[in-house]
Amino acid sequence: MAKKKIEQEGPDFPLQKDNYILLIIGFAIIMIGFLLMMGGKSDDPNVFNPEIFSFRRITLAPIVVLFGFVFEIWAIMKKPKTEKQD
Repeated sequence: MAKKKIEQEGPDFPLQKDNYILLIIGFAIIMIGFLLMMGGKSDDPNVFNPEIFSFRRITLAPIVVLFGFVFEIWAIMKKPKTEKQD
């Protein structure tokens, strides 16, 4: 009686290594956006600091964060490359 060798492949995960790397990059982009939002605090609570309304905090940082979230969605939806077998 001949035994058939059953080839067992690894578990078939929905995301591949490339997707996880892209997810980490997207997370870093989001963190950079939040870091850009930081600051502008006044030392004296009775004094208003108009620096909180700077271009960096009001415009640039939210755009960077939004780009990070769009990048995350793309990283999840990206199909893995299929390897051609000869």
